[in-house]
Order: sequence, then C-alpha cells, then structure tokens
Amino acid sequence: MGASLAESQMFAVYLNDHVAGATAGVELAWRMAREHQSSDTGTELKNLAAEISRDRQSLLRLMASLGVPVRRYKIYGAWAGEKIGRLKPNARVVRRSGLSTIVELEALRLGVEGKTLLWRALLGWAPGEPRLDTRRLHELLDAARQQAEALDALHTRAHQKFMTDRRS
Repeated sequence: MGASLAESQMFAVYLNDHVAGATAGVELAWRMAREHQSSDTGTELKNLAAEISRDRQSLLRLMASLGVPVRRYKIYGAWAGEKIGRLKPNARVVRRSGLSTIVELEALRLGVEGKTLLWRALLGWAPGEPRLDTRRLHELLDAARQQAEALDALHTRAHQKFMTDRRS
C-alpha cells in the first residue's frame, strides 16, 4: 500500500509552492493597501490584504494538521522576489507608473485564481484524506471567489481611472 497523500513528497512540494505564492501575495496586498490608504480604494485593499493574509494562515494551519513541513527557503525566496519585483523599470525614476496599480491588481488576481485552484484540488482529494475539512475548504473557496470579484471590480476602476487621466 502506498503512502497517504499527506505523506507524499510531491504533495508537500505542491503545498509549499502555494505557501510561497501566498507569501508574495500577502506582501503585495499589504503594500498596495499602504500605498492607496488615502484613496477611494484604500479600505477595500486593506480588507483584501487582511483576507489574503488569513487565507495564508489557513494554509499553514492545514499543512500543520497534515504534518507537512514548511520549507522556509521557499517563503524567504517568495518574500524577496516580491521585493525585487518592485524594481521593474517603468520609465519613471521615483514615481509609480500610471499602469502600476493595474499590473499589481492583475498579479493579485492571478494569485487568487491559484488559491481558488488549490482549494478546489484539496476538495477533490478530501475523500481520501479525512484530515481535510471539506466545510472549511468550501468556505475558503467561496472567499477566494469573492476576492476575485472584488479584484475584478478594482481592476475595472483602475483601468477607467488610467484612461481618464491619460486623456486629461
């Protein structure tokens, strides 16, 4: 008889890759919330950052309950990668580009889509792994879908603002 899903090395890599992605997402979300705190989207971004951070903690708790070790080097790498990603050239020396917010919202949206797929995959594996709480996974999946909708709305508004500012 083979090892359980939670004992699988590939499963541990999979979950650790998602923790790394979540780490970068949390860093980006909180940075965006800080940068936009005085704008009309500041509160929405702050709430999203808090939700994304809680989801990362949920994933870490899930890994602990399954006995899957956290690979710190992946977390540190993702954290550093998010910081390095800020250095991208945008034709501005000090200021943000007019498209920075749009690109950052797209990055967060991609992260939320990845998280959605994670929760769906875990739900698919739950029948063979009794330590996976299907009720909680459904809650996390629903929350991810709501986050995607919120990010889509923020993206639309940021795009409209960019187009308006560009015409001015």
